[in-house]
Amino acid sequence: MNTINYIQDLTQSLTEIPSNSILSRTIHKDEKVKVILFSFAVDQELSEHTASVPALLHFLEGEAEVRLGEQNFQSQAGSWAYLPPHTPHTIHAKTPLKMLLYMLSS
Repeated sequence: MNTINYIQDLTQSLTEIPSNSILSRTIHKDEKVKVILFSFAVDQELSEHTASVPALLHFLEGEAEVRLGEQNFQSQAGSWAYLPPHTPHTIHAKTPLKMLLYMLSS
């Protein structure tokens, strides 16, 4: 049976941005999608990695340098990206940052 999952304000779901790290919290998971809310301190980085499933990035707060495949982007609140499976990517927080990651089942 499917369950409704409602969050009034995603930017308040992780109330504090850590002082020198990255926090993540899975806010939804079912057989079709996993949704993770990330909170980055300034200058924190997810080093290059890939996912075996398609993914969506949605930046909620802050600014980041993002590398998707061979392309570099300057992301800010409202930026959004789709990544096909196995796309190398990195995220480097230039300011305190909050981002949603959607991992879709393939």
